[in-house]
Amino acid sequence: MDEKIPYLRDALSAMGYEVVCLPGVSISRDDVMDADALFVRTRTRCDAALLEGTAVRFVGTATIGYDHIDAEYCSAKGIEWTNAAGCNAGAVLQYVQSVLYSWSRDKGVELNGLVLGVVGVGEIGSRVAEWACSAGMTVLLNDPPRAARGEGGFVSLAEIASSCDVITFHPTLARSGDFPSYHLADGSFFASLTRCRLLVNASRGPVVDNVVLKDALACGMVGDAVLDVWENEPNIDMDLLGMSYIATPHIAGYSAEGKMNASRMMLDAFVRFSGYAGAVTQLSLPSPDKNVVVAANECDAMLSIYSPRVDSAALKSDPGAFERLRNEYSLRREPQSYKIEIL
Repeated sequence: MDEKIPYLRDALSAMGYEVVCLPGVSISRDDVMDADALFVRTRTRCDAALLEGTAVRFVGTATIGYDHIDAEYCSAKGIEWTNAAGCNAGAVLQYVQSVLYSWSRDKGVELNGLVLGVVGVGEIGSRVAEWACSAGMTVLLNDPPRAARGEGGFVSLAEIASSCDVITFHPTLARSGDFPSYHLADGSFFASLTRCRLLVNASRGPVVDNVVLKDALACGMVGDAVLDVWENEPNIDMDLLGMSYIATPHIAGYSAEGKMNASRMMLDAFVRFSGYAGAVTQLSLPSPDKNVVVAANECDAMLSIYSPRVDSAALKSDPGAFERLRNEYSLRREPQSYKIEIL
């Protein structure tokens, strides 16, 4: 098990399983040779090189994304796998809210009246859209897979590019298939932008072509960029790092609530897979030590709970610490864990 998956080890141990925790980046075939199950994050590639000839019959990734799992191989070998779909949607929503509030305050721009484009309208994108509407923004939605299923209310990526002041990306990463999202924001996308004041990527790094984004920032096609995910992590583009308004080390989904949700989903999935019929530990979180927030408005309240500028300053001051900052991240709490009083 990846040593950075919280809350899960004790629950599995209480069920009678021997649990071995290792750094996700270094989990090897030898490590899992006799393992019945493997619990990972995005840093562990689960494919034939890791799993062939092992005893593993269950793989759980405590993440929404699953492009690090070779699903075709697992299916062919009878290995059941699961991801934690939607587990950290609240955390990513909090991140997007905070970066938009921070940008609004720093730039002197009212969010009310801006046009927001949401690319990828799953659990996270839907929540972002709902919040943005409540904040007075006009919201355009782009989700080709949902549109292809006959669902209404979606616009083309071209309309997002031509109509939106702010664009935020939330698709899963697909390198092939009917709806590939690799370099979804490519040269032609950036060339078609007419009014993009802020671009946010909190999905997967390769959804946005980082080289082209850098050029777009340099020539003013994009006003500002917020990047939580990067191509070639952790070896990120230093020039793009410096050009980004807010730059964070892939921690948008890193809340205590999100991690708890993921661990709970992994535990539930493994219990179903294994047929375990005994008592199962109920995972829960305590209230924050200081759980009352008093503020003049929602912007002040959200930024007092979480300011992304702190995480950005840490990465910009020490880019080589990308993995350490991510792995040692002090999990923040989400707004719903606080009593918020607006004066």
